[in-house]
Amino acid sequence: MGDTFCGMLSDMPWKVTDPVNERMQFVARWRAGERISDLCREFGISRKTGHKLCARFEGLGLDGLKDLSRRPHHSPNRTPRDIVAGLLELRARYPTWGPKKLRECYGQRNPGVRVPAASTIGAILDTAGVVRRRKRRRQATPSSTLRTTTAPNELWCIDFKGQFRLGNKSYCYPLTVTDHFSRFLLCCEALETTRRQGVQSMLEELFSEQGLPDAMRSDNGSPFASTGRCGLSRLSVWLLRLGVEIERITPGHPEQNGRHERMHLTLKQDATRPAGDNILQQQERFDAFRASYNSERPHEALGMKPPSAFYLPSRRKPPSSLQPLDYPLHDQTVRVAWSGHVKLNGTRSVFIGEAFAGENIGFRQLTPVTWLVSFMEMDIGYVDGETGRFLQIDVFEPEAALPQRSEQQVLPMSPV
Repeated sequence: MGDTFCGMLSDMPWKVTDPVNERMQFVARWRAGERISDLCREFGISRKTGHKLCARFEGLGLDGLKDLSRRPHHSPNRTPRDIVAGLLELRARYPTWGPKKLRECYGQRNPGVRVPAASTIGAILDTAGVVRRRKRRRQATPSSTLRTTTAPNELWCIDFKGQFRLGNKSYCYPLTVTDHFSRFLLCCEALETTRRQGVQSMLEELFSEQGLPDAMRSDNGSPFASTGRCGLSRLSVWLLRLGVEIERITPGHPEQNGRHERMHLTLKQDATRPAGDNILQQQERFDAFRASYNSERPHEALGMKPPSAFYLPSRRKPPSSLQPLDYPLHDQTVRVAWSGHVKLNGTRSVFIGEAFAGENIGFRQLTPVTWLVSFMEMDIGYVDGETGRFLQIDVFEPEAALPQRSEQQVLPMSPV
């Protein structure tokens, strides 16, 4: 066997230097008569490791020089096979149950058995391939910073106070708007849906009565935000056109809009229990609540004074009409179709987003085939003029998003 082994070693390319070949050279020289202590010093290993390699070769041959599994021969904490089989059988019977429910049910059916932890059951289900991984949901981009206020109308907060059933079994969706500084309840409207058209109509009426705020804070849900370009929706684009800045709280953190949420608790207690028989009756209750909340109810954060003592309408009035946007510093000004597409250079169709439908956007050429896309004062992304591919600017840094091109080869844009 030694001659065969040495012949195999001599036939191998001398440039191959993986761990198995190193071990083979070590053992071959040891079998040729070299001292193991000298070999260990030359190969940089301990004598214990050298003797171990030689013993593995003597017992297993060439297989003894390969990397062996480091899995322990005995695992006392490993879940017994009968429990794994029982859990998988239970999962097959209740395919929508998660690890916690399976653990509870298995423990009730098998008293006295040490049931694995829910995390271990989750790993068992994953290993068995019976877990369907959820797709990662896209979310709107929250604001990096949230402002504080020192005067009325610097910031308004808007949200829906959930939905509830009326006496006639129809749903009511209360739309609420408050002034962040004074806590003044500007709007509490009983709507039959959360669609943009109803919200925008209410805001148009509110802006006409109270003027425009500097900014509007909302969560990341529809119709206030979207998963499209920069998280903008048709409603938020309309607000930007009116000169109202947009703020979004971080998903899953309603405390960032805490003043508004606290008002919702009072609204629920005072105006929805019991609910009205129909939408008109419920609106009457909301109107009565709004009047009492603003002018009668003392507010602890306001020194036990009502919000009306601190609120004044805004001096900023909405324009009578919105003029088309112009981009004098850009190479092209293009109107977005109602489908969300634009024609770049009159030929290539590029999808910008339905949120910008009917609005003008600006294109500025950066390279022969790369265009910067802008809406108002906001740069929203880059477009590859050859492929029509759009890169969102809140995902890639400008320098990283621009590919290195040569005159001989033009490639689609891709992140570096």
